[in-house]
Amino acid sequence: MQLRSFIRMLILLGVLLAALPAAAQEPTQFVGDPSLPAPAFPAGLDWLNVEAPLTLEQLRGKAVLLDFWTYGCINCIHMIPVMKQLEAKYGDALAVIGVHSAKFANEGETENIRQIVQRYGLAHPVINDSDFAVWYSYASYGVNAWPTFVLIDPRGNLFAVQAGEIPFDAFDRVIGGMISYFDSVGEINRDALPIAVEGANDLPGALSFPGQLTVDTAGGRLFIADSSHNRIIIADLNTYEVLDVVGSGAAGLSDGAFDQAAFNKPQGLALSGDLLYVADTDNHAIRAINLFERTVSTVAGTGVQGTSIPGVGAALETDLRSPWDVEFGDANTLYIAMAGTHQIWELTLDNQLIAPLVGSGREGLVDGPFAAAQLAQPSGLFFRDGVLYFADSESSSIRAANITDSTVQTLAGPVMNNLFDFGDEDGGVGDSRLQHALAVTGGADGPVYVADTYNSKIKLLDPQAREISTLFGLGGLGGFRDGSAAEAEFDEPGGLAYADGKLYVADTNNDAIRVIDLASGVVSTVNFPNPEALQIDERVTVVGGSQGQTVTLDAQTVAAGTGEIVLNITLPEGYKLNTLAPFNALWSSDSSSLAIAEADREQSLIAPEMPLRLPVTLSEGSATLSAELTTYYCEAVNESLCFIDRVTITLPVTIAAGASGSALSIERALIPPRVPTGGLG
Repeated sequence: MQLRSFIRMLILLGVLLAALPAAAQEPTQFVGDPSLPAPAFPAGLDWLNVEAPLTLEQLRGKAVLLDFWTYGCINCIHMIPVMKQLEAKYGDALAVIGVHSAKFANEGETENIRQIVQRYGLAHPVINDSDFAVWYSYASYGVNAWPTFVLIDPRGNLFAVQAGEIPFDAFDRVIGGMISYFDSVGEINRDALPIAVEGANDLPGALSFPGQLTVDTAGGRLFIADSSHNRIIIADLNTYEVLDVVGSGAAGLSDGAFDQAAFNKPQGLALSGDLLYVADTDNHAIRAINLFERTVSTVAGTGVQGTSIPGVGAALETDLRSPWDVEFGDANTLYIAMAGTHQIWELTLDNQLIAPLVGSGREGLVDGPFAAAQLAQPSGLFFRDGVLYFADSESSSIRAANITDSTVQTLAGPVMNNLFDFGDEDGGVGDSRLQHALAVTGGADGPVYVADTYNSKIKLLDPQAREISTLFGLGGLGGFRDGSAAEAEFDEPGGLAYADGKLYVADTNNDAIRVIDLASGVVSTVNFPNPEALQIDERVTVVGGSQGQTVTLDAQTVAAGTGEIVLNITLPEGYKLNTLAPFNALWSSDSSSLAIAEADREQSLIAPEMPLRLPVTLSEGSATLSAELTTYYCEAVNESLCFIDRVTITLPVTIAAGASGSALSIERALIPPRVPTGGLG
């Protein structure tokens, strides 16, 4: 970790320079020498979306485009549609390879990159370059910022290196010319690469990477941005019954009736009367949902990603740039976290004018007057008593814009212009550390609650004292577990809402909505009682069940020698194990008295026969057996409606001389969120 932090500090200057808008970038920095071969990919790195690591020799005959990126970087996210457009046009003549060189420690974990690859639908190979091995093999040619692109010709030679956001047309001219030339001399290889897209065989869930949410206490409703399903879900705040779904589920920019409208990775939500405003992030637009008329309209943005910072303009004629959250100041003022310009904008609804309000547009961590302050990808907003609190994700800080005196102040995290000063430390401003926080919320008074996203924690901020402390979450790589503050786990929570002593959490990487009862200090997971309402086009969908539960069984005593674990999972009548998604088990023991062979510790089986038996070796002493079980099961009549059971089971074991038997018994009875009579549909 120290090496990674040092490397990240070294490249800070290059990153800050590259943060200028694409229009300010010089054209191609480096034009290759036909005798200069591209550096080989270092061995020992994790690759995603391929059956095995690739070599440059395997890529001969293809134009190769290396995309150096990190997944929290909004400029990198902006380039994903461009990469997909190039892949669609040039097919197997072009090989796009993502080189994920992580800024934040959490971004360097292969499992987290895998989830991002699935979230954004990437189908090309991705290298986990967390120690910057690939980055530094290309550094002397100009790789020093995110994003940076390296083009390699079909003979394996370097052709060009360019940092920043590059429009499709610029890529198209260069790559098109390259492929045309090498095609004319018979050197283009259009054989398909051995692609194995991550999650291609996974069953879709009821939610897909939910981003943000908001609560209507007066109307008793919970609104959820089901971001990667490109829709908004409306649920009853008390029962969680699905009341309505807004959006067809297809990515697009279409107004109209609820079932015809289309969104593209929607995030922030803000309610005013019968109108629910949506930050439609990948459409670069603000949408309004009329809850009474059941229609969707666009109120700001053109659907085109902006490339400059405008002045005051007509809302529907102004290009926006990745709006991430929306929040009302008063009934006529909608604030917008414009992540892509590192600013907060203001939309006045009576005259439909929009303009930047906070931030110069230069990425940084600088407090002061609105026009001079520097923000870094603001992503979450909360307004109270004339102060707009915001999660400034790339500076890993929580900041406040005072609307009365037009100044910005940092409340948690570092206080100097250093975008690499992150971590997980409670305490006062300057000493505290966060990691890519994405959301803030609170009540009419009292503390501000923070989703410290990459630390997988929920934190409490005292805005007057400027001190922050951990409230829930065990941190680390994240997890999925309900229970008390000492037990509960989250995985990159990206959204928060507060109402009546409860925090509602969009637990993004767990595809779940969690509820924190602040009085009891207990975390639970929302299960929708009518999950069939969340199916898209009757696809096989995992819609809920028991998730994140921990169960401790009564202690068992067995004899030393060769033994076995006997796991028996039972289902209610009318249900069956899913035949597409595997049953997964991860077994561990805290003592050598209960030894599990390395090859048996992790299992992935399609519809295994029960009981499932696992051999173990037992010697006198005591141990605690742990089993992390994930079971998918379906309603036998409506086979497209499936459920998930995620549970951690712990079993205290004593191995004693003279004990009878050598089998450790684990029984798990699955109970769906509801067992309907007469089937579903």
